[in-house]
Amino acid sequence: MAVYLMYGKYNPGSLKEISPGRTEKAKELIQNNGGSLKAGYALLGDTDLLFIVEFPSIENVVKTSTDMSNMFGISFSSTPAITIDEFDKLF
Repeated sequence: MAVYLMYGKYNPGSLKEISPGRTEKAKELIQNNGGSLKAGYALLGDTDLLFIVEFPSIENVVKTSTDMSNMFGISFSSTPAITIDEFDKLF
């Protein structure tokens, strides 16, 4: 499976709903869409959340990002990632 970085941004309403229960629902949503959460981080700055996830395809990532926005009011942008070793093999 491919690795993706999902960057999340809270809206004012979603900030009020922060809870361990919502985090569990997000993990379940990732799994239900065929992925797995490898790590999750709360951040300071322009981005509020970073999820490191694995998914079988970009379509799964797009669906998960859209589902999370609809369910939780958190906007996500996602990007594929490869390890430095995988990158070096390209050259």
